[in-house]
Amino acid sequence: MSTGTTRRTTRFRSRATAGLTALLLPLAALVGLASPAEAAEATATYTKVSDWGTGFEGKWTVKNTGTASIGSWTVEWDFPAGTAVTSAWDADVTSSGNHWTARNKSWNGTLVPGASVSFGFNGTGGGAPSGCKLNGASCDGGPSVPGDNPPSAPGTPTASSITNTSLKLTWSAATDDKGVKNYDVFRGSAKIATVTGTTHTDTGLTAGTTYTYSVTARDTADQVGPSSGSLTATTTGGTDPNPGAKVKLGYFTEWGIYGRNYHVKNLVTSGSAAKITHINYAFGNVQGGKCTIGDAYADYDKAYTADQSVDGVADTWDQPLRGNFNQLRKLKKQYPNIKVLWSFGGWTWSGGFGQAVQNPAAFAQSCYDLVEDPRWADVFDGIDLDWEYPNACGLSCDTSGPASIKNMMQAMRAKFGSSNLVTAAITADASSGGKIDAADYAGAAQYVDFYNVMTYDFFGAWAAQGPTAPHSPLTSYAGIPQQGFNSDEAIQKLKAKGVPATKLNLGIGFYGRGWTGVTQAAPGGTATGPAAGTYEQGIEDYKVLKTSCPATGTIAGTAYAKCGSNWWSYDTPDTIAGKMNYVKDQGLRGAFFWEFSGDTTNGELATAINNGLQ
Repeated sequence: MSTGTTRRTTRFRSRATAGLTALLLPLAALVGLASPAEAAEATATYTKVSDWGTGFEGKWTVKNTGTASIGSWTVEWDFPAGTAVTSAWDADVTSSGNHWTARNKSWNGTLVPGASVSFGFNGTGGGAPSGCKLNGASCDGGPSVPGDNPPSAPGTPTASSITNTSLKLTWSAATDDKGVKNYDVFRGSAKIATVTGTTHTDTGLTAGTTYTYSVTARDTADQVGPSSGSLTATTTGGTDPNPGAKVKLGYFTEWGIYGRNYHVKNLVTSGSAAKITHINYAFGNVQGGKCTIGDAYADYDKAYTADQSVDGVADTWDQPLRGNFNQLRKLKKQYPNIKVLWSFGGWTWSGGFGQAVQNPAAFAQSCYDLVEDPRWADVFDGIDLDWEYPNACGLSCDTSGPASIKNMMQAMRAKFGSSNLVTAAITADASSGGKIDAADYAGAAQYVDFYNVMTYDFFGAWAAQGPTAPHSPLTSYAGIPQQGFNSDEAIQKLKAKGVPATKLNLGIGFYGRGWTGVTQAAPGGTATGPAAGTYEQGIEDYKVLKTSCPATGTIAGTAYAKCGSNWWSYDTPDTIAGKMNYVKDQGLRGAFFWEFSGDTTNGELATAINNGLQ
């Protein structure tokens, strides 16, 4: 205790004293240095505590960063000419020219792992120490001179080999001017492992549970660098928090309010609102690397009269939000179980994704800012990305690479967090080397709540001469024009690649595709071109076809119809019932459909989906 009091007194009086002769011991009095093993497991850092113009106070801190105790320590450094130690405390300091050496006192030489000790001195001159050695080796003491810089952040980890109870983390290496020693792996805020490589398998996890991971690097001086980005990953399996509940999702198109005269209120009058769980509002645009408004008038400006409005209340000229967004807000008030997602892209507006994924974080930020705009943030429960198609050709061809979809969804999840839904519409092309093979849908799956697999539009009158074929076959059949173009092969391929069945929704089209100039009733006939449609050649709503061209047969789990020289394929309540059995048999998350306005005024097809997934 008396020794400690002396040290404190010496420190505070040292600015006014110059007792160098009394405090500096001869260099010959020093004993041998610690072993290199000890030196490699300790650091020394220098700090200038204060400077009063005619002198300064400096401090060295020695820390044991290893796993074994250190019996003694010696710190050496050089000062430039004109800079010198005038007094010191808590160490014996000597000099030889401009080279200075400090050795521990008898009472502070032993350092157990993790322990540190400081000694201080007063000096003259303005120079800084250089060439620091601790027990004969580099001090590795940090950003101040002498020393080194801490390591960089490792790359954001990715997850693979995900099972019910484990997953493998992989990250890119950090860099350091002296070398990276190891990495600390964190699950949430808890450190779960320290490893020397760039992978770690986390085990003992709970099925169907979401975890967040990050990694930091340590250099040879045990300095910790900044954290990597965070990864959110969900184990497979688990118990559905709402057992038996399936996704029943429908697309609502912003442009449907025009020629189709289909409004949010129609979801109520048709009875469909009571039979669905989710709505995808289509579409927002993707332009200039950002999510943007698709149709401002339809989205939030159109004024609804009382008879058009969900709650029978007319919009006023000065209310802050009108249009579809306000009607969806009113719908959610009446049906609070419905989740609404804003879907971006679609066939026509997918061309902007390639540029957007060049900076996924900036793209995600723009989408978040738009979806969470205070004017309508309460309307939306998340975001849906409808990219047709990553690293493949749709309306245009994308060459952003297989990882682009994973990078995009990872950034979206990181930005939107676990409280928002993040989903994607994806291809159902299961042909060998086809669109499913072109992108890393399995890698991206860890970041999404579910995928809407577009299991329709496999065949249509873009092949003007045929052969006629159902546009949404559930299974393959003899004579199918293209291998891999059916729902079951798409689902099985995605599952084989590692996408959990519980993240897959089966797609249903509320429309048919058809040809004209057809003489053969069965599929496989020739044609002369697309059949006439109300809005577009070769396509027609179910509500029209059910009476204008009733189904005359079924094949591969879907229906077809021959009426005059026209041939159509579409789903009916009966074929939807069969597809919903498939959803349940395969353990899929649910089903979705394109889109509400194709259904009858009493929601016949939406009812079939709901009944089939009870």
